[in-house]
Order: sequence, then C-alpha cells, then structure tokens
Amino acid sequence: MIRGSCLCGSVRYEIRGALARATNCHCSQCRKAHGAAFGTYARVNWVDFSLIVGEAEIGSYQSSPGVRRTFCKRCGSALQFIRESRPESFSLTLGTLDEDPGIQPSVHIFVGSKAPWFQITDGLPQHDERQ
Repeated sequence: MIRGSCLCGSVRYEIRGALARATNCHCSQCRKAHGAAFGTYARVNWVDFSLIVGEAEIGSYQSSPGVRRTFCKRCGSALQFIRESRPESFSLTLGTLDEDPGIQPSVHIFVGSKAPWFQITDGLPQHDERQ
C-alpha cells in the first residue's frame, strides 16, 4: 500500500496496487498547475485508489475538453489529472506521495513547450507530444 496527502493534510489517500508509467510532463498547463518546470504523474487504476479523508476539500477544474484536474481547496496541492477517455484510471501527481512509489519517471513529454529556463539533463527519452 502507498499513502499520499496534500500539503496541509486535509486530503489523504491510499493506493492498493501498482502505479504505472511515470512521466514528466512539460506542457504549459502542467507547469502552471504545479508552479514548476514540469509535473510528474503516474497512472493509477480507480479500483486501487481509496480516499481516506478530505472529499469535501477536493476541487476540480476542467483544464481542456475531456480533462479535469483536481486539487486541495485549502492548500492548492495538485492531485489528479483525469481524462474522460480513460474512465478506468487517472494520473496521480507523484509529489503528493508520502512513500516511495517503487517507480521512477521513464520519459519527458511535451518538451516542445518546456520552460526555456529549464534544461533536461537526465538522459530520459524526450518527446514533443504525449507518448
């Protein structure tokens, strides 16, 4: 089991299953949502996800057609990237994990719109679009 929470602790969750494919996304929306050079996400199946506390503290924003991002209404922590076209899973922000997820990012996506002040130096594959 892997536990996670937002910055203020109002939202806490558990994952009972493996995380899949961690990515570093450099699109402008992820940069703005995270206030950083990129957002790091991993795929989680809904059946493996349990919200322990904080349902009323979760806000959501439709950032583009068919995509909803969730966040803690108290502290602003980005939590999930939910795509309507993938109803069985969502992308979880790895920065909210309280424990080692057992995986590491394997790719950089949307590097065509990465922050000009950030240099990717880790040797992972880079793609201009989603892969």
